[in-house]
Amino acid sequence: MKSGYVYILASRRNGTLYIGVTGDLERRISEHQNGVIHGFTKQHGVKYLVYCEEFSAIDQALAREKAIKKWRRVWKLELIESNNPNWLDLMTGFPLSRE
Repeated sequence: MKSGYVYILASRRNGTLYIGVTGDLERRISEHQNGVIHGFTKQHGVKYLVYCEEFSAIDQALAREKAIKKWRRVWKLELIESNNPNWLDLMTGFPLSRE
């Protein structure tokens, strides 16, 4: 079975959030950062990886993505901050701006 990832992107610290799922995290984040994917993330500048979870099966990742998408915003922020309190871009290690 193919492994999968649930990830959260942010436009900035406490900014616009996007929750997605993929089987290839590096490729997918690169697509978001380079504007290859047209739609919400490109329109709102949501391109910084602030949270991710790995699963042994893609269907587990899809189930987790659906669950997180139903959460209140404050719960999503708490999830990010419990794992990434400094709001680092997990791809570069640099902190996100507050602006």
